[in-house]
Amino acid sequence: MRLPILTASRQFGAVLLALLPTGNIGATDVAPRAADPYRLHFYQLHTGERLDVVYRRGGDYDPGALALVDHILRDYRNGEIHSYDPRLLDVLHELMLALGRPDGEIDVVCGFRTPHTNEYLRSHGHGVAKHSLHMQAMAIDIRVPGVSTAALRDAALRLGRGGVGYYADSDFVHVDVGRVRRW
Repeated sequence: MRLPILTASRQFGAVLLALLPTGNIGATDVAPRAADPYRLHFYQLHTGERLDVVYRRGGDYDPGALALVDHILRDYRNGEIHSYDPRLLDVLHELMLALGRPDGEIDVVCGFRTPHTNEYLRSHGHGVAKHSLHMQAMAIDIRVPGVSTAALRDAALRLGRGGVGYYADSDFVHVDVGRVRRW
């Protein structure tokens, strides 16, 4: 589902904002304006689903868009859906901006996990935490095509917005909105 970036009524305001001086923000800095849409592009590796969604405009989250995100990040093993913490979406948005890929696609390795799925993975030696934030829809394991997982990890660490796990052998990075930590 593609939503328009700007409505006709916002185009004039966007042009005015673009013409205003930016103060200390340089041409290469990435700083979203309050009116800018917060867009994410997901590819769910296990189901083949794609989602291109504007989930927030300014300070307003779009409930319908959040429901679409919750669906694509569901526990694909059993179809259970949980409402994701919107702060994680903001971290992903900031991460993509920091990588210089605001329109880049995020490959979803693992989103929400039910307690049953989490325990199954944990008991089968997948290095899964007993109280994983995946079970609270506050964590995601990702890749970004064209970006090394080391560069992805480094960008996530620079944000300082939660936990960052680096799984070089499995080629993904864990990002969450728990306390700031790394592994």
